[in-house]
Amino acid sequence: MALQNNPGQASAEQPRFPIRFITDTRWTWFWMIVRLYAGWQWIAAGWAKLNDATWVGSKAGVSLAGFLNHSITLAAGVHPNVQPWYAWFVQNIILPQVAAWSYVVSFGEFLVGVGLLLGILTGLAAFFGGLMNFNYLLAGSVSINPILLVLEIGLVLAWRIAGWWGGDRWLLPALRRIRIRR
Repeated sequence: MALQNNPGQASAEQPRFPIRFITDTRWTWFWMIVRLYAGWQWIAAGWAKLNDATWVGSKAGVSLAGFLNHSITLAAGVHPNVQPWYAWFVQNIILPQVAAWSYVVSFGEFLVGVGLLLGILTGLAAFFGGLMNFNYLLAGSVSINPILLVLEIGLVLAWRIAGWWGGDRWLLPALRRIRIRR
């Protein structure tokens, strides 16, 4: 413990490694691997949906409705896989507009993947990817969702360097200059 000016007060020192791990550009290589892996997963999932008429097209919403209706059935029992409050949300908020949400999911997955692969607005893309993974988990789908959620939490924390070898290296400073000029 490091002592402060007041001899009666003590405080814990900041751990150096965790801070450097998410802020030091020497760790960019690691975050680029994480970003590319997560981005590829999102691109693949989004691309498959964008080329499926039951997600985007003449039958939009059919696949999503099937997934969500199954998740509602998982809300029964003493220890349900889907919490009743989330089943209510799905049934009353999402399902009435399932076709529109099907487009949101399909394009959202693809755009998150593009952002992560290109390193453009990496922190924002990872946040929205994590939000989707969290919702998929709440709907009872495990699959790769917990892995991607953990990786995306890391990317959100390391947003300053996660896109350093990508578009953020130039985009983020340009956005700061635009904000300062106002």
